[in-house]
Amino acid sequence: MRKVRWWQAPACLMAAATLLAAAGCSSSDGPQPAGNSSSTAPAGGGSSTGTVAEAVFPVTLGTGSTAVTIEKKPARIVSLSATVTEDLFAIGAGAQVVAVDKTSTYPASAPRTALDAYQLNAEAVAAYRPDLVVVSGVAPAQVTKLKALKLAVVDEPAATDLDQVYGQITELGKATGNAAAAQALVASMQQKIAGIVASTPKPPAGASYYYELDQTYYSVTTSTFVGQLFKSLGLTSIADAAKGAAAAGGYPQLNSEYVVKSNPGYVFLADTKCCGQSAAKVSARPGWSVLAAVKGGRIEALDDDIASRWGPRVVDLLQTISAEMKEHPIS
Repeated sequence: MRKVRWWQAPACLMAAATLLAAAGCSSSDGPQPAGNSSSTAPAGGGSSTGTVAEAVFPVTLGTGSTAVTIEKKPARIVSLSATVTEDLFAIGAGAQVVAVDKTSTYPASAPRTALDAYQLNAEAVAAYRPDLVVVSGVAPAQVTKLKALKLAVVDEPAATDLDQVYGQITELGKATGNAAAAQALVASMQQKIAGIVASTPKPPAGASYYYELDQTYYSVTTSTFVGQLFKSLGLTSIADAAKGAAAAGGYPQLNSEYVVKSNPGYVFLADTKCCGQSAAKVSARPGWSVLAAVKGGRIEALDDDIASRWGPRVVDLLQTISAEMKEHPIS
């Protein structure tokens, strides 16, 4: 069964698939001034610089109809997103988390339950008596049900760029009373990412890659979150030129012939766990032995979970890409 990644949210893919969605982990936030009483920050917003003091509750997140007021520091948090779970533990809010959904596989200490964000039972969530529920991309009707049970709900949708990653971490810091730790995490991520980019030798102009989301050849363009990471290291996706790539929201379905014709310099596999793919299997595909990536041994098997989440471990993903480029450069 093909996993639908968090980045595969475009309606065209959702309509085409009757598959279970798998959301990912990793977190970071952009430093923003901590809120005082009634402090406000846009949900999933960008980052800013400055010293952050711990928030004085109540704290209000968002504006207008989406505004959420958290009356006091949450002591019982439920996370319905694997990425959010990683974010919460990374900013020191782990002790406040009483339940996480079944996709939250990291960290191992997270209180994993049978809660399913994609077949959500609002009453089952309420049974944990949370004073804060954090979701990501949950259907509006389900959010309405949660709010009807008098639960404070914060939605952190899939990030489209690093600024949103940083903004979400910052917001979660404010929402949980861990603003300073959130700012420190963001600063650390920014420093590490800058270091990775600076230390990675730039490949020749036009150096390309094929990023495989699953064995049915779904891929990513440079315009996507993941594509931007590759772009920062000087690589271009072969999916950029695919017919219908823009209409697919940057996640077109390619085919074997297209990949062979495009002859990518690198192949990155984000389907090792879900779909059992490997460098050996890719090399043995009909016609693929001629690929520059295969000939040069430039096939990297990624950890599906890290590759599918937009939290703190995005640093690990970028580091893995960089390490492959350093070990197997394109001459």
